Amino acid sequence: MIAVDDGLFTPDKDEACLEPYQYIVQIPGKEIRVKLIQVTRCVIYSSSRLQLPYKAFNNWLQIPEDKLAAISSVVQMLHNASLLIDDIEDNSKLRRGVPVAHQIFGLAQTINAANYVYFKAMHEILSLNHPDGVKIFTEEMLELHQGQGLDILWRDSHNCPSEEEYKMMVNKKTGGLFRLAVNLMQLFSENKRNFTPLLNYLSLFFQIGDDYANLQSTQYSKNKSFCEDLTEGKFSFPIIHAAHTETGRNTVLNIVRQRTTDDHVKQFCVELLEKVGSFSYTREILRGLSVQVMEEVKNLGGNEELCQLLQQLSVAFSLG
Repeated sequence: MIAVDDGLFTPDKDEACLEPYQYIVQIPGKEIRVKLIQVTRCVIYSSSRLQLPYKAFNNWLQIPEDKLAAISSVVQMLHNASLLIDDIEDNSKLRRGVPVAHQIFGLAQTINAANYVYFKAMHEILSLNHPDGVKIFTEEMLELHQGQGLDILWRDSHNCPSEEEYKMMVNKKTGGLFRLAVNLMQLFSENKRNFTPLLNYLSLFFQIGDDYANLQSTQYSKNKSFCEDLTEGKFSFPIIHAAHTETGRNTVLNIVRQRTTDDHVKQFCVELLEKVGSFSYTREILRGLSVQVMEEVKNLGGNEELCQLLQQLSVAFSLG
């Protein structure tokens, strides 16, 4: 009988399998929202999926540091592995200002590394020694992939969702890792209050803000590419608003369908979004979400660190 491993799978082989993952982990985050979260000493976020400020939430949950570190590690692994897949699914060229992993290591190795890390994260959850850990992991990973699936489906079928459908997708896609983190933390906390409304508002605030930054932020353009969501053909929040206006609908939908790389066409689209009020509407929605987050934080007993993060993000999104 041949052993599965027999000592032949050495650490250097493991490192080789993980090279695409380590590549993305080691690239320093440069985007403005990365710096904002670093300022608050939270776990780094650096892409289309935001990571929860765990230490801020631990002001409420008060779980042991070893459990917090393990859960932070789990979500960090899931987050970065998902970026590898996202970049393939979005046909991205840059991540944090450098070539995406699959352009360096190829599609096959990058996909395998991402899947490998998903299961390493599950293995880490098993080490938490709680019977509900894997259940939470499975439920939220299903939600995350449902949300990602809808995002891809709308893009590839050129089917513009409604604003409500978009919000549902975000609460699945962006909110999945948010809820996973807090639900895992609550396994080891005496605080069993319902954080779901706050997490939903946060996921919407962060994702809509990210959509806004993609089309408005010069810093975003340096680290990704100018208005990358237009090249991807993505139905981001400002695009959805414009696509439902009488004056912008046909032109915006045609530009999105083209997946253009022409900066002149992109700039024309940005100017059209401004003209039909999509950016001002997006800022209005972000202000409303900011108020809702603050109200939820107050109802939960207050959290200075989380409020500081929100205020800094509000400044970054030019919300006044």
